[in-house]
Amino acid sequence: MKPVPHATPLRRAPVQRRSAERLTRILDACADLLDEVGYDALSTRAVAVRAGVPIGSVYRFFGNKRAMADALAHRNLERYTERVQERLKEAEGCGWQSAMDAVLDEYLAMKRTAPGFSLVDFGNQIPLGARHAEPNHRLADLLTRLLAGHLSQEPDDDLRRTFLIAVETADTLVQLAFRIDPDGDEKVIAEMRELLRAYLGRVLD
Repeated sequence: MKPVPHATPLRRAPVQRRSAERLTRILDACADLLDEVGYDALSTRAVAVRAGVPIGSVYRFFGNKRAMADALAHRNLERYTERVQERLKEAEGCGWQSAMDAVLDEYLAMKRTAPGFSLVDFGNQIPLGARHAEPNHRLADLLTRLLAGHLSQEPDDDLRRTFLIAVETADTLVQLAFRIDPDGDEKVIAEMRELLRAYLGRVLD
């Protein structure tokens, strides 16, 4: 099972601090507008106005709004990685159950609070409503790298397959939970945790 690459969607990477700050403002504006108007009504011009930058600054980084949404998904994954790493440090020495809780809790927290996340998360839902396999493979790669050492497991194809199955299962059930309740139906989430514990326990214990 080969890892899925994640190429940066940027036309040009920022070099100077001022340019990096401008890119941050553009992505923040994109995230806010996704929540306010949705993907179909999103425009590069509206993002430029909200970010307080010239439209040319947007096109310096992105050729279109799809590329902007992809970059936002990329940033979401980077921030998620940082949050999970911090949780794993706190749970050092604990078992896989604590690691699983860290992975799920941080995803649910971003789902509930991160602007624009409900539409793009890690790249799964653009075009609007579509579900693509690549981001889940990418997340399985990430979890294999992050958790192998924590779990004293070899980061091999078998472990990656285990995490891919867990990610695909959790993805489906999280979508169900948030269709039932905008904040995520707690009963569905609790059932999802039990299901994942049963599956991962069989593999990781």
